[in-house]
Amino acid sequence: PCAGPVENKNEAAMSEMVPEPRQKPVVPMKPIGINASLLGYIGIDTIIEQMRKKTMKTGFDFNIMVVGQSGLGKSTLVNTLFKSQVSRKSSGWNREEKIPKTVEIKAIGHVIEEGGVKMKLTVIDTPGFGDQINNENCWEPIEKYINEQYEKFLKEEVNIARKKRIPDTRVHCCLYFISPTGHSLRPLDLEFMKHLSKVVNIIPVIAKADTMTLEEKTEFKQRVRKELEVNGIEFYPQKEFDEDLEDKTENDKIRQESMPFAVVGSDKEYQVNGKRVLGRKTPWGIIEVENLNHCEFALLRDFVIRTHLQDLKEVTHNIHYETYRAKRLNDNGGLPPMTVETEENHESNL
Repeated sequence: PCAGPVENKNEAAMSEMVPEPRQKPVVPMKPIGINASLLGYIGIDTIIEQMRKKTMKTGFDFNIMVVGQSGLGKSTLVNTLFKSQVSRKSSGWNREEKIPKTVEIKAIGHVIEEGGVKMKLTVIDTPGFGDQINNENCWEPIEKYINEQYEKFLKEEVNIARKKRIPDTRVHCCLYFISPTGHSLRPLDLEFMKHLSKVVNIIPVIAKADTMTLEEKTEFKQRVRKELEVNGIEFYPQKEFDEDLEDKTENDKIRQESMPFAVVGSDKEYQVNGKRVLGRKTPWGIIEVENLNHCEFALLRDFVIRTHLQDLKEVTHNIHYETYRAKRLNDNGGLPPMTVETEENHESNL
């Protein structure tokens, strides 16, 4: 009577040892062209509308950093870009105040709404950059800040009980302001872009372009492009991230003609031929900010907001953050070190 269960056990043990025959991988069928008119409307195209509705409900984050010496109109330009006071001019300093000894990082957050779409915009200003006599390594606090945001995101991502939507404070775009000298880039400009282009999307901008003649502007733009190329500095959009021929054609035009954008910013309105325009008043007339014959502000605005905003976010996530994440996990054998805070979270989850 006892033999039954023993035999059954042996059989079970044997069946565990004998590997099951491997199933052949299923070869996917070739897609067959379906005559839609025969079957009628399916509704696959509504996915775009569904995605739009979801995005409109949740809104999205966009974090833009401005870097350059004081007096180049960084705050004004960002205010002009988003047509509102998103960057406080007081983030600099008055003449009575002392110039900061080191670079400060000031982040100001806003929610901008247009056409039912909400954007959580953060403007990160860097007062004190390049204003000292000795500007050695003054990009270090900026690089540290950018990496800290990647670290913050990574810690949230590897949490056991992670948030459904991780707050995104990563810097998606860095506008680097070049002084309109008409000569060449300063060593500081080259050093900054060399160090930072590996960790953030840098868009070079020639500030206060109305201080140069058209010939000087064209010549200076060509010189800057040449210097960046000679020094092996990759700015956004990087050649290797062009996904298809259409992207490559569009981005090549930007890289070879538009970059660096020679811009003028202004948040003051004037009447020109019966129309209200943003501009700067000079003894010779009004420089219209959004007039392409006057400056390239409209090109920069269209590039950053209307055509490449989503791509800036994707390159930040898929390239810069991924590079940071891979290095961090690799150095650490898999995970960031357990801090007291993460240990407590871990225990409470258990």
